[in-house]
Amino acid sequence: MSAIGTNPELAEREAAVLAAVPKASLIGDEWRPANGGATLAVEDPSTGDTLCELPDAGVEDALEALDAAAQAQHDWAATPARARGELLRRAFEAVVERQDELALLTTLEMGKPLSESRAEVTYGAEFLRWFSEEAVRIGGRYADHAEGTGRILTRRHPIGPCILVTPWNFPLAMATRKIAPAIAAGCTMVVKPAKQTPLTTLAFARILQEVGLPPGVLNVLTTRSSGDVVGALIADGRARKLSFTGSTEVGRVLMAQCAERVMRTSMELGGNAPLIVFDDADLERAVEGALLAKLRNGGESCTAANRIYVQQGIADDFVAAFAERMRAVRVGRGTGQVDVGPMIDHAGREKIQQLVDDASARGAKVLTGGHALDGPGYFYAPTVLDGVALDARIMSEEIFGPVAPIVRFAQDSEAITAANATEFGLVAYAFTQDLDRALRVSDQLDTGMVGINQGVVSNAAAPFGGIKQSGIGREGGPEGLEEYLTTKYIAIASPPLPPAMDMSRARG
Repeated sequence: MSAIGTNPELAEREAAVLAAVPKASLIGDEWRPANGGATLAVEDPSTGDTLCELPDAGVEDALEALDAAAQAQHDWAATPARARGELLRRAFEAVVERQDELALLTTLEMGKPLSESRAEVTYGAEFLRWFSEEAVRIGGRYADHAEGTGRILTRRHPIGPCILVTPWNFPLAMATRKIAPAIAAGCTMVVKPAKQTPLTTLAFARILQEVGLPPGVLNVLTTRSSGDVVGALIADGRARKLSFTGSTEVGRVLMAQCAERVMRTSMELGGNAPLIVFDDADLERAVEGALLAKLRNGGESCTAANRIYVQQGIADDFVAAFAERMRAVRVGRGTGQVDVGPMIDHAGREKIQQLVDDASARGAKVLTGGHALDGPGYFYAPTVLDGVALDARIMSEEIFGPVAPIVRFAQDSEAITAANATEFGLVAYAFTQDLDRALRVSDQLDTGMVGINQGVVSNAAAPFGGIKQSGIGREGGPEGLEEYLTTKYIAIASPPLPPAMDMSRARG
């Protein structure tokens, strides 16, 4: 592992970046402490040290934030689409300009290597650019009744105040993926970032203020009491949509609460992504793609390859090459020359160890890794498990870490059946040089997204989301804007025809 905190120049940069972040919740046009004065500690997962203290907002703070959003909704919805789009464009340019500072902030609070944090800033900024262009494309339609008795007019309107709940693993990109379409559509919002990584969201909120977002359009609450705060926002009744990214278990609870208010929801929930390597795959490309799919964000991603199925004809070569590459992965503090940073916390690392131990007990062979690394911080060795039993916990539970379980198969149908044998359906990956096989497999996989010969599918212009227990709705692409709009139908009667032209009176 790389050394921790030994570079004085870097330490000075870290201190400056942290000092620039507002240490308050944003409500209306004010950065405020929590009403009760409680605080929330933000931890550096690579050291276990506290980075700073933030307000621990409660229900009273949440309702004040919703007040601000509700009061701003009318004027923001009436703001021309071009103005909303240009504001998003300015935000895009500001985020790109501050890529280094935002990347360092993300690495400090989440742990990922700086190279990955920079990639996240680039990815997150693309949502601002994409939706700046989509804002002016919100339209409707105009048509005649089929009977000729009137006309149909449809209009698209912002759905109203939104509650946006973001996860800890991509603190900038998950914020921009929700905030950008809400702004483009004309919705106000209350954002609740994850308690582990709120700093990047606060820094982004400051940027939006600086580029001219009106007060009350964006409100941000930092809290450790997520259930109470979000529950109160839902129960209030003024919010009309909830967008949540997180676990399926929490998503089910929130959907039930939203049902009481008949609120629109979009949910990006858990994953159990299969990655299938067929025997005609390009070996080097498959190994590289599997590494990307497994190790992006240190494996702490809902799109991470959770199960790797390799056809027997290529299995020995793939496993040997993949294990060699995993052994060479550098682990350490994200500010160093590393490939994988720490896990987010002690509990996350402990779960990884439990899954590895269970797989080993059921006969899996540990080819590399298989253990936690010495601290400080929550590091885990990149791990490859070969010959994993299908009933091992690791085959059905989300790993969220740098562990790759491998299963070998003979026939294509075996891999498809095994890949679909899960309650989740977010993303799947397949490697093959046969176009017919690629298309056939894509159709047969029960997932909302499929990557063919690539280990990353995320793209701001594409609809991100899953099926089954992996959620409902889509983020990104034109579909992402639809989630924040509602349709109004206006029926327009045609004036009656003059008697001489009334065809119903005609005689043969």
